[in-house]
Amino acid sequence: MSFILLENAHKTYKAGYQAMRGVNLAIEQGEFVALMGPSGSGKSTTANILGCLDSLTSGRYVFNGVDVTSLSRKQRALLRRFYIGFIFQGFNLLSRTSALENVELPLLYRGIHKHQREQKALQALEMVGLKEWSHHLSNELSGGQQQRVAIARAIAQEPMFLIADEPTGNLDSKRSVEIMQLLSELNQNLGITILMVTHEHDMARYASRELHFLDGQIQQERKVDSSISPQTPSQMDK
Repeated sequence: MSFILLENAHKTYKAGYQAMRGVNLAIEQGEFVALMGPSGSGKSTTANILGCLDSLTSGRYVFNGVDVTSLSRKQRALLRRFYIGFIFQGFNLLSRTSALENVELPLLYRGIHKHQREQKALQALEMVGLKEWSHHLSNELSGGQQQRVAIARAIAQEPMFLIADEPTGNLDSKRSVEIMQLLSELNQNLGITILMVTHEHDMARYASRELHFLDGQIQQERKVDSSISPQTPSQMDK
């Protein structure tokens, strides 16, 4: 069975709006998948379902062999806390808190002892190239650095599944490329399964597969041509 599996997934909101209409989706462990589509196409709703932030109206969701559809809200929250990491467009950092403390926060919620928590957070910051900035307040960092802290926060808890919702939406083109290269390295070197929501074709090229949504359904699926190399930061300057 696939690592992530959606079968005939429907999501209908109270007003009668159908955000997902019979979505069938399979993601293998270690894949990097990009969800694309216009606003209201269903891509963000699908990401929320896969991240256990919302539940299906009907259909089936299986995560690593666990039928999420049958879980209670509390059980879904535990699954999310221990196995899923999130990266958001808006960073969602505590502004008057250090980079290190921001990265430690989800580890605190998991009840990890302070010393171990700090070591894991420092290791994650080192992986994103910000160990020397660990004691700077998040509002002292650039946008690109803040997103790196957000990525460190997500990977510090060693998630099996990482969901990135428009991770470059608030960044310029050069910083966007740097963030995408970092996500690609995490996928390739650590084997983290990544699902990215984006409307930017240049960013989607870092994924191994693209799923295009329209009107609550997957309209098109395509493998990304690995022979076409995404741009580097130096190329963006030219």
